[in-house]
Amino acid sequence: MNLFSSKPPTALRTIAGLLTASLALLSADPARAETNTRDANTIILTDTAVKNLGVVTAEAAEMEFETTFFAIGSIAEIPTNHSVVSSRVAGRVVDLKVFAGDHVNKGDVVVKVESRQAGDPPPVITLLAPASGIVAESHVRLGEPVEPSSELLDILDLTKVWAIAKVPQSEAGKLKPGSRARIRIPALESGLFEGELVRFGTTADQAAGTLDAIFLLDNEADQLRPGMRCEFSIITASRPNVLAIPQEALQGDPANRVVFIADYDIPNAYLKSPVEVGEKNDLFIEIINGVFPADLVVTKGSYLLGFAGKGGGPSLKEALDAAHGHVHAEDGSELTDEQKAGQPAEDEHDHGTAAPSSASSVKLFASTSAVLAVLLLIALQHIWRDRKTA
Repeated sequence: MNLFSSKPPTALRTIAGLLTASLALLSADPARAETNTRDANTIILTDTAVKNLGVVTAEAAEMEFETTFFAIGSIAEIPTNHSVVSSRVAGRVVDLKVFAGDHVNKGDVVVKVESRQAGDPPPVITLLAPASGIVAESHVRLGEPVEPSSELLDILDLTKVWAIAKVPQSEAGKLKPGSRARIRIPALESGLFEGELVRFGTTADQAAGTLDAIFLLDNEADQLRPGMRCEFSIITASRPNVLAIPQEALQGDPANRVVFIADYDIPNAYLKSPVEVGEKNDLFIEIINGVFPADLVVTKGSYLLGFAGKGGGPSLKEALDAAHGHVHAEDGSELTDEQKAGQPAEDEHDHGTAAPSSASSVKLFASTSAVLAVLLLIALQHIWRDRKTA
Protein backbone atom coordinates (compact mmCIF):
# COMPACT_ATOMS: atom_id res chain seq x y z
CA MET A 1 0.00 0.00 0.00
CA ASN A 2 1.36 3.41 -0.96
CA LEU A 3 1.03 5.81 2.00
CA PHE A 4 1.84 8.77 -0.24
CA SER A 5 -0.88 8.17 -2.86
CA SER A 6 -3.01 11.10 -4.06
CA LYS A 7 -5.89 9.83 -1.92
CA PRO A 8 -4.57 9.18 1.60
CA PRO A 9 -6.49 6.74 3.81
CA THR A 10 -9.55 8.07 5.59
CA ALA A 11 -7.92 7.51 8.97
CA LEU A 12 -4.96 9.69 8.06
CA ARG A 13 -7.25 12.44 6.74
CA THR A 14 -9.21 12.37 10.00
CA ILE A 15 -6.02 12.44 12.08
CA ALA A 16 -4.72 15.38 10.06
CA GLY A 17 -7.95 17.29 10.72
CA LEU A 18 -7.78 16.50 14.43
CA LEU A 19 -4.14 17.58 14.56
CA THR A 20 -4.91 20.91 12.90
CA ALA A 21 -7.83 21.58 15.24
CA SER A 22 -5.81 20.56 18.31
CA LEU A 23 -2.95 22.87 17.42
CA ALA A 24 -5.37 25.72 16.88
CA LEU A 25 -7.02 25.16 20.26
CA LEU A 26 -3.73 24.75 22.09
CA SER A 27 -2.27 27.87 20.58
CA ALA A 28 -5.26 29.96 21.67
CA ASP A 29 -4.72 32.32 24.58
CA PRO A 30 -7.91 32.46 26.73
CA ALA A 31 -6.89 35.75 28.36
CA ARG A 32 -6.23 37.28 24.94
CA ALA A 33 -9.58 36.02 23.63
CA GLU A 34 -11.36 37.57 26.60
CA THR A 35 -9.57 40.89 26.07
CA ASN A 36 -10.37 40.90 22.35
CA THR A 37 -14.04 40.21 23.11
CA ARG A 38 -14.12 43.12 25.53
CA ASP A 39 -12.45 45.37 22.97
CA ALA A 40 -14.96 44.39 20.26
CA ASN A 41 -17.97 44.94 22.53
CA THR A 42 -16.82 48.16 24.23
CA ILE A 43 -17.99 51.51 22.89
CA ILE A 44 -16.02 54.50 24.17
CA LEU A 45 -17.55 57.92 23.55
CA THR A 46 -16.33 61.46 23.83
CA ASP A 47 -18.05 63.83 26.25
CA THR A 48 -19.72 65.51 23.28
CA ALA A 49 -21.04 62.19 21.93
CA VAL A 50 -22.52 61.32 25.33
CA LYS A 51 -24.38 64.64 25.38
CA ASN A 52 -25.55 64.32 21.77
CA LEU A 53 -26.88 60.80 22.36
CA GLY A 54 -28.50 61.90 25.62
CA VAL A 55 -27.11 58.88 27.45
CA VAL A 56 -28.86 58.17 30.76
CA THR A 57 -28.21 55.17 32.98
CA ALA A 58 -30.24 53.34 35.63
CA GLU A 59 -29.13 50.85 38.26
CA ALA A 60 -30.06 47.19 37.91
CA ALA A 61 -31.75 46.28 41.19
CA GLU A 62 -33.61 43.50 42.94
CA MET A 63 -37.24 44.49 43.46
CA GLU A 64 -40.80 43.41 44.05
CA PHE A 65 -41.59 42.47 40.46
CA GLU A 66 -45.23 43.00 39.48
CA THR A 67 -47.21 40.99 36.94
CA THR A 68 -49.47 43.24 34.87
CA PHE A 69 -51.86 43.15 31.93
CA PHE A 70 -52.85 45.95 29.56
CA ALA A 71 -56.25 47.57 29.06
CA ILE A 72 -57.62 50.81 27.67
CA GLY A 73 -60.37 53.08 28.91
CA SER A 74 -61.22 56.69 29.75
CA ILE A 75 -61.67 59.24 32.54
CA ALA A 76 -65.18 59.83 33.89
CA GLU A 77 -66.70 62.08 36.53
CA ILE A 78 -67.90 60.59 39.81
CA PRO A 79 -71.71 60.88 39.62
CA THR A 80 -72.05 62.18 43.18
CA ASN A 81 -69.63 65.03 42.36
CA HIS A 82 -71.88 66.51 39.63
CA SER A 83 -73.94 69.53 40.71
CA VAL A 84 -76.58 71.59 38.85
CA VAL A 85 -77.56 75.25 39.28
CA SER A 86 -81.28 76.01 38.75
CA SER A 87 -83.76 78.72 39.65
CA ARG A 88 -86.75 78.25 41.96
CA VAL A 89 -88.72 80.92 40.12
CA ALA A 90 -89.38 81.82 36.52
CA GLY A 91 -87.68 84.91 35.16
CA ARG A 92 -84.75 86.01 33.03
CA VAL A 93 -81.00 86.06 33.51
CA VAL A 94 -79.80 89.57 34.35
CA ASP A 95 -76.27 88.70 35.54
CA LEU A 96 -74.09 85.73 34.59
CA LYS A 97 -70.90 85.56 36.64
CA VAL A 98 -69.20 82.43 35.23
CA PHE A 99 -68.69 80.53 32.00
CA ALA A 100 -67.72 76.98 31.05
CA GLY A 101 -64.22 76.22 32.30
CA ASP A 102 -64.30 78.63 35.26
CA HIS A 103 -63.57 77.36 38.76
CA VAL A 104 -66.01 78.21 41.52
CA ASN A 105 -66.17 77.67 45.26
CA LYS A 106 -69.22 76.56 47.16
CA GLY A 107 -71.37 79.64 47.96
CA ASP A 108 -70.01 81.84 45.15
CA VAL A 109 -72.57 83.97 43.29
CA VAL A 110 -72.89 82.49 39.80
CA VAL A 111 -76.21 83.77 38.34
CA LYS A 112 -78.81 86.45 39.08
CA VAL A 113 -82.38 85.96 37.87
CA GLU A 114 -84.98 88.73 37.67
CA SER A 115 -88.35 87.36 38.81
CA ARG A 116 -91.54 87.75 36.80
CA GLN A 117 -93.30 88.92 39.91
CA ALA A 118 -94.57 92.51 39.85
CA GLY A 119 -92.40 95.13 41.43
CA ASP A 120 -90.44 98.28 40.71
CA PRO A 121 -87.90 97.12 40.20
CA PRO A 122 -88.86 93.43 39.98
CA PRO A 123 -87.25 91.23 42.64
CA VAL A 124 -83.89 89.64 41.70
CA ILE A 125 -82.92 86.20 42.97
CA THR A 126 -79.23 85.43 43.51
CA LEU A 127 -78.16 81.84 42.72
CA LEU A 128 -75.10 80.36 44.50
CA ALA A 129 -72.76 77.51 43.55
CA PRO A 130 -74.00 74.40 45.42
CA ALA A 131 -70.47 72.89 45.45
CA SER A 132 -66.89 73.71 44.56
CA GLY A 133 -65.61 72.65 41.18
CA ILE A 134 -65.31 73.55 37.52
CA VAL A 135 -68.19 74.86 35.42
CA ALA A 136 -68.56 72.05 32.92
CA GLU A 137 -71.46 73.52 30.93
CA SER A 138 -73.44 76.77 30.82
CA HIS A 139 -76.95 76.39 29.38
CA VAL A 140 -77.99 80.06 29.48
CA ARG A 141 -77.03 83.44 28.12
CA LEU A 142 -77.50 86.92 29.54
CA GLY A 143 -81.14 87.99 29.15
CA GLU A 144 -82.38 84.45 28.43
CA PRO A 145 -85.71 83.48 30.05
CA VAL A 146 -85.54 80.60 32.53
CA GLU A 147 -88.00 78.25 34.20
CA PRO A 148 -87.71 76.32 37.47
CA SER A 149 -87.21 73.15 35.43
CA SER A 150 -84.22 74.62 33.54
CA GLU A 151 -80.62 73.56 34.24
CA LEU A 152 -78.57 76.73 34.12
CA LEU A 153 -75.05 75.46 34.96
CA ASP A 154 -73.32 72.09 35.50
CA ILE A 155 -70.53 72.10 38.08
CA LEU A 156 -68.10 69.17 38.47
CA ASP A 157 -65.88 68.49 41.45
CA LEU A 158 -62.88 66.84 39.77
CA THR A 159 -60.54 66.57 42.76
CA LYS A 160 -61.20 62.83 42.42
CA VAL A 161 -62.26 61.07 39.23
CA TRP A 162 -62.95 57.59 37.94
CA ALA A 163 -60.72 55.85 35.40
CA ILE A 164 -62.83 53.16 33.74
CA ALA A 165 -60.88 50.29 32.15
CA LYS A 166 -62.36 47.92 29.58
CA VAL A 167 -61.02 44.69 31.10
CA PRO A 168 -61.16 41.36 29.20
CA GLN A 169 -63.57 39.09 31.03
CA SER A 170 -60.84 36.42 31.22
CA GLU A 171 -58.73 38.81 33.33
CA ALA A 172 -61.51 40.27 35.47
CA GLY A 173 -61.47 37.22 37.77
CA LYS A 174 -57.91 38.11 38.84
CA LEU A 175 -59.05 41.47 40.26
CA LYS A 176 -60.77 42.49 43.44
CA PRO A 177 -61.53 45.83 45.14
CA GLY A 178 -58.22 47.32 46.21
CA SER A 179 -56.28 46.03 43.18
CA ARG A 180 -53.88 48.67 41.86
CA ALA A 181 -53.12 49.96 38.39
CA ARG A 182 -50.63 52.32 36.79
CA ILE A 183 -52.58 54.56 34.44
CA ARG A 184 -51.04 56.56 31.61
CA ILE A 185 -52.80 59.55 30.11
CA PRO A 186 -51.41 60.10 26.57
CA ALA A 187 -52.72 63.68 26.55
CA LEU A 188 -50.43 64.62 29.44
CA GLU A 189 -46.64 64.81 29.13
CA SER A 190 -46.07 63.33 32.58
CA GLY A 191 -49.34 61.42 32.61
CA LEU A 192 -48.67 58.47 34.95
CA PHE A 193 -51.13 57.99 37.79
CA GLU A 194 -51.82 55.24 40.31
CA GLY A 195 -55.39 54.12 40.88
CA GLU A 196 -57.24 51.70 43.14
CA LEU A 197 -60.09 49.48 41.99
CA VAL A 198 -63.32 50.50 43.75
CA ARG A 199 -65.99 48.60 41.82
CA PHE A 200 -66.97 46.85 38.60
CA GLY A 201 -69.54 47.98 36.06
CA THR A 202 -73.08 46.67 36.37
CA THR A 203 -73.15 44.92 32.98
CA ALA A 204 -70.60 43.32 30.66
CA ASP A 205 -70.08 44.15 27.00
CA GLN A 206 -70.90 40.87 25.30
CA ALA A 207 -69.75 42.00 21.85
CA ALA A 208 -66.32 43.20 23.06
CA GLY A 209 -65.97 40.56 25.77
CA THR A 210 -65.07 43.18 28.39
CA LEU A 211 -66.20 44.33 31.81
CA ASP A 212 -65.79 47.83 33.20
CA ALA A 213 -63.28 48.04 36.07
CA ILE A 214 -63.54 51.39 37.86
CA PHE A 215 -60.42 52.85 39.47
CA LEU A 216 -60.38 55.89 41.75
CA LEU A 217 -57.79 58.56 40.93
CA ASP A 218 -56.67 61.66 42.82
CA ASN A 219 -56.77 64.78 40.65
CA GLU A 220 -55.57 67.46 43.04
CA ALA A 221 -53.44 68.99 40.28
CA ASP A 222 -56.63 69.40 38.20
CA GLN A 223 -55.10 67.84 35.08
CA LEU A 224 -57.70 65.20 34.33
CA ARG A 225 -60.90 65.78 32.40
CA PRO A 226 -63.81 63.44 31.62
CA GLY A 227 -63.36 61.65 28.29
CA MET A 228 -59.53 61.58 28.35
CA ARG A 229 -58.11 58.30 26.99
CA CYS A 230 -56.34 56.06 29.52
CA GLU A 231 -53.91 53.15 29.18
CA PHE A 232 -53.96 50.78 32.13
CA SER A 233 -51.26 48.44 33.45
CA ILE A 234 -53.30 46.50 35.98
CA ILE A 235 -51.34 44.60 38.65
CA THR A 236 -52.43 41.02 39.36
CA ALA A 237 -49.47 39.53 41.29
CA SER A 238 -45.90 40.21 42.49
CA ARG A 239 -42.66 38.33 43.23
CA PRO A 240 -39.93 39.52 45.65
CA ASN A 241 -36.17 39.81 45.02
CA VAL A 242 -36.29 39.79 41.22
CA LEU A 243 -33.35 41.40 39.39
CA ALA A 244 -34.81 43.77 36.83
CA ILE A 245 -33.91 46.73 34.61
CA PRO A 246 -36.04 49.39 32.90
CA GLN A 247 -37.59 48.10 29.69
CA GLU A 248 -36.01 50.84 27.55
CA ALA A 249 -32.54 49.48 28.37
CA LEU A 250 -33.20 46.25 26.43
CA GLN A 251 -32.09 46.19 22.78
CA GLY A 252 -31.69 43.62 20.00
CA ASP A 253 -34.11 41.18 18.42
CA PRO A 254 -36.03 38.58 20.48
CA ALA A 255 -33.38 35.92 19.86
CA ASN A 256 -30.39 38.14 20.72
CA ARG A 257 -31.20 40.51 23.57
CA VAL A 258 -28.44 42.89 24.70
CA VAL A 259 -27.95 45.80 27.10
CA PHE A 260 -25.22 48.42 27.33
CA ILE A 261 -23.52 48.54 30.74
CA ALA A 262 -21.43 51.50 31.87
CA ASP A 263 -17.81 50.43 32.49
CA TYR A 264 -16.96 50.53 36.17
CA ASP A 265 -13.62 52.37 35.75
CA ILE A 266 -13.48 53.84 32.22
CA PRO A 267 -15.40 57.11 31.78
CA ASN A 268 -17.90 57.21 28.88
CA ALA A 269 -17.32 53.52 28.09
CA TYR A 270 -20.21 51.10 27.59
CA LEU A 271 -20.01 47.31 27.26
CA LYS A 272 -22.50 45.55 24.99
CA SER A 273 -23.61 42.56 27.04
CA PRO A 274 -25.90 39.68 25.89
CA VAL A 275 -28.64 38.94 28.41
CA GLU A 276 -31.19 36.26 29.15
CA VAL A 277 -34.56 37.75 30.07
CA GLY A 278 -37.68 36.53 31.83
CA GLU A 279 -41.04 38.15 32.50
CA LYS A 280 -41.75 41.78 31.70
CA ASN A 281 -44.32 44.31 32.82
CA ASP A 282 -45.09 47.86 31.73
CA LEU A 283 -41.95 49.33 33.35
CA PHE A 284 -39.32 46.64 33.93
CA ILE A 285 -37.99 43.39 32.52
CA GLU A 286 -36.62 40.50 34.54
CA ILE A 287 -32.95 39.64 33.96
CA ILE A 288 -31.96 35.99 34.43
CA ASN A 289 -28.36 36.24 33.24
CA GLY A 290 -25.95 38.86 31.88
CA VAL A 291 -26.37 41.70 34.39
CA PHE A 292 -25.42 41.99 38.06
CA PRO A 293 -27.10 44.05 40.80
CA ALA A 294 -25.81 47.64 40.87
CA ASP A 295 -24.70 47.52 37.22
CA LEU A 296 -25.53 50.79 35.48
CA VAL A 297 -27.45 50.02 32.30
CA VAL A 298 -28.07 52.62 29.61
CA THR A 299 -31.75 53.55 29.29
CA LYS A 300 -32.08 56.74 27.29
CA GLY A 301 -29.74 56.56 24.29
CA SER A 302 -29.37 52.76 24.39
CA TYR A 303 -30.86 52.29 20.92
CA LEU A 304 -28.50 54.85 19.37
CA LEU A 305 -25.48 53.23 21.06
CA GLY A 306 -25.99 50.23 18.78
CA PHE A 307 -25.09 52.47 15.83
CA ALA A 308 -22.34 54.46 17.53
CA GLY A 309 -19.46 52.12 16.60
CA LYS A 310 -16.39 53.14 18.56
CA GLY A 311 -18.03 56.50 19.17
CA GLY A 312 -15.05 58.61 18.15
CA GLY A 313 -13.56 58.29 21.62
CA PRO A 314 -10.17 56.97 22.71
CA SER A 315 -9.17 53.36 22.06
CA LEU A 316 -9.58 50.75 24.77
CA LYS A 317 -5.80 50.88 25.36
CA GLU A 318 -5.80 54.67 25.77
CA ALA A 319 -8.79 54.57 28.08
CA LEU A 320 -7.28 51.81 30.25
CA ASP A 321 -3.93 53.63 30.37
CA ALA A 322 -5.67 56.76 31.67
CA ALA A 323 -7.88 54.86 34.12
CA HIS A 324 -5.19 52.58 35.60
CA GLY A 325 -2.19 54.90 35.39
CA HIS A 326 0.07 52.50 33.48
CA VAL A 327 0.63 51.35 29.91
CA HIS A 328 -1.33 48.47 28.35
CA ALA A 329 -0.89 46.53 25.12
CA GLU A 330 -2.71 47.74 22.01
CA ASP A 331 -5.59 45.31 22.60
CA GLY A 332 -6.00 46.51 26.18
CA SER A 333 -4.36 43.50 27.82
CA GLU A 334 -1.73 43.76 30.54
CA LEU A 335 1.89 43.83 29.40
CA THR A 336 3.97 40.70 29.93
CA ASP A 337 7.15 40.64 31.99
CA GLU A 338 9.23 40.65 28.79
CA GLN A 339 7.41 43.71 27.44
CA LYS A 340 7.71 45.53 30.76
CA ALA A 341 11.47 44.80 30.77
CA GLY A 342 11.79 46.16 27.25
CA GLN A 343 12.54 42.74 25.71
CA PRO A 344 11.21 42.07 22.21
CA ALA A 345 8.01 40.03 22.05
CA GLU A 346 7.71 36.91 19.88
CA ASP A 347 6.60 38.99 16.95
CA GLU A 348 7.99 42.52 16.80
CA HIS A 349 5.41 43.39 14.16
CA ASP A 350 2.45 42.42 16.34
CA HIS A 351 1.73 46.08 17.18
CA GLY A 352 2.27 45.61 20.89
CA THR A 353 0.09 42.51 21.29
CA ALA A 354 0.97 40.76 24.53
CA ALA A 355 3.15 37.65 24.03
CA PRO A 356 2.58 34.49 26.11
CA SER A 357 4.65 34.32 29.30
CA SER A 358 7.51 31.77 29.68
CA ALA A 359 5.43 29.56 31.96
CA SER A 360 2.54 29.61 29.50
CA SER A 361 4.89 28.72 26.64
CA VAL A 362 6.26 25.69 28.54
CA LYS A 363 2.75 24.46 29.35
CA LEU A 364 1.67 24.98 25.75
CA PHE A 365 4.68 23.06 24.41
CA ALA A 366 4.10 20.16 26.81
CA SER A 367 0.41 19.94 25.94
CA THR A 368 1.11 20.10 22.21
CA SER A 369 3.78 17.37 22.46
CA ALA A 370 1.43 15.04 24.34
CA VAL A 371 -1.31 15.45 21.76
CA LEU A 372 1.11 14.92 18.87
CA ALA A 373 2.41 11.71 20.49
CA VAL A 374 -1.08 10.30 20.87
CA LEU A 375 -2.02 11.19 17.30
CA LEU A 376 1.22 9.64 16.00
CA LEU A 377 0.48 6.37 17.79
CA ILE A 378 -3.03 6.31 16.31
CA ALA A 379 -1.61 6.97 12.83
CA LEU A 380 0.96 4.17 13.14
CA GLN A 381 -1.73 1.76 14.35
CA HIS A 382 -3.90 2.50 11.29
CA ILE A 383 -0.93 2.23 8.93
CA TRP A 384 0.00 -1.18 10.40
CA ARG A 385 -3.59 -2.36 10.11
CA ASP A 386 -3.84 -1.18 6.49
CA ARG A 387 -0.61 -2.96 5.57
CA LYS A 388 -1.73 -6.17 7.28
CA THR A 389 -5.01 -6.07 5.34
CA ALA A 390 -3.16 -5.47 2.05
